[in-house]
Amino acid sequence: MVDDHMLHVGYFIVCQPDPVVSSCFSCFVVFIVKRRNFLLIYQGLQISAVARIRDELAYATHTFFRKNGFRYVHTPIITTSDCEGAGEMFQVTTLFSDAEKVEKELKQNPRPSESDIEAAKLLVKEKGETVSQLKSSKASKQEISASVSELTKAKESLSRLEERFKLKAGIPQKDGKIDYAHDFFGRQAFLTVSGQLQVETYACALGNVYTFGPTFRAEHSHTSRHLAEFWMVEPEIAFANLEVLHVEIVDDMNYAESYVKFLCKWLLDNCLEDMEFMVKNFDKAAIERLKLVSSSPFERISYTKAVQLLKNVTDKKFENEVGELIGGSQREERLDVLVKRSLEIILMLLFPAFFCRITDSGLPLEPYEWYLDLRRFGTVKHSGFGLGFERMILFATGIDNIRDVIPFPRYPGRADL
Repeated sequence: MVDDHMLHVGYFIVCQPDPVVSSCFSCFVVFIVKRRNFLLIYQGLQISAVARIRDELAYATHTFFRKNGFRYVHTPIITTSDCEGAGEMFQVTTLFSDAEKVEKELKQNPRPSESDIEAAKLLVKEKGETVSQLKSSKASKQEISASVSELTKAKESLSRLEERFKLKAGIPQKDGKIDYAHDFFGRQAFLTVSGQLQVETYACALGNVYTFGPTFRAEHSHTSRHLAEFWMVEPEIAFANLEVLHVEIVDDMNYAESYVKFLCKWLLDNCLEDMEFMVKNFDKAAIERLKLVSSSPFERISYTKAVQLLKNVTDKKFENEVGELIGGSQREERLDVLVKRSLEIILMLLFPAFFCRITDSGLPLEPYEWYLDLRRFGTVKHSGFGLGFERMILFATGIDNIRDVIPFPRYPGRADL
C-alpha cells in the first residue's frame, strides 16, 4: 500500500537508441505520488554530468578562497539596495496579498460605521465613570475589580472597532503613490542583484571575504545567456586596488586570474570523465580549453583596446563566443566622489564592470546611508570582482544554453517547481 504523500526515489534502466550515447544508460528517477498523480523526472547523462560539474566547481570555489585566506559571508537575498542601478529588480511585497485579505474580510464582515465607533466610545466613558463612582464610594474590592474588567473589555472592543474602521480596500497610497510604510518591511524591498555592497561591510573587519549565492534580475530576456535567477561568486579584497599593491598582497586581477585557472585545473583533476562526455557530445575543444586557460598567463589590456582588436577582425564572425566571465573594479572609497558623481564605468580586464555612484544615477540617498557610513567613519582601498557561476559552467563545458546548466532555470514565463 502506497501512502498518497510519500516521496519515492528509485533507480531504473532506460534503453536509448540514440547512437550518440550508449545503448542503455542509468537514470536517476524521482516519483512524486499524490492522489494518483505521478510526476516523473528523469535525468540522463547530460543533466547528471552537468550536476557533477556544477558541484565540483562549487566545491572548488570554496576550496580556492579558503586556501587564500578568504572568509565566506552570507549576504541577504532580500535587500533595499540596487547595486546595479538598472531598475530591473524583483520586488518583494505583501501589499497585494494583504489587500486581497482585507477585501475578503470586508466582504464577510463590513467595517464599523462612525456611529458604531461613537457608541463604543460612549460605553467606555460610562464604564469608566462607573469605576470612578465605585472607588469614591469605597465599594468592595470585588465590585471594583468586576467593574474594571468590564471597562477593560469595553476598551478592547473599541480598539478592535477602530482598527477595523481604518481598513480600506486596495493598495494603500500616499500623495498619489504606493505607501510602502504599510508593506511587510515598512519600505520597498527587492530580491538582490548582487551581494557586493553588503559583503563590503565585512571586508574592512575581516580582510578578504567573499559571498556565493543566488541573485536575481527581472530582465525580460529570452536569450541563451540570461536567467532571472542565477548564482554569483563575489570576493572583496581589503587594502587592494586594481594592480599596484603592498608587496605581500595579491591584486584584484591576479586573484581573478588565479581563481579561474584553479577552477579549470580542478575540473581536469576531479571531473575528467564528465568533461570527456562534454567533448564527445558538445564541444570537442572543452578539455583543451581548460588545459590552455589553467596553464597560460592572461593578457591584460583595456576594454577600449579589446573592442578595437575585435573590430579589426574582418575575416571572422563572432557568434556568442565573446562575453564577460568576470567583471571587477576598485571600489570608490572617497565619500564626496561617491555621493556626487554619476554611474562610472571602470575599465578592467577585457570587459567593463559597473559601479553605482549614487546621486546622479537617480537613486535616493536614504537607502544607501549605511553604505556611505562605511566611508564616513573610516575605510581603506578595496577591490573585488564578480563571476557568474552559470557562465563559468558554460565556459567549461561548451554547452550553449545557460538554462541547461542550472537545476531549476527561471526565466520570463517559467518558474516550475
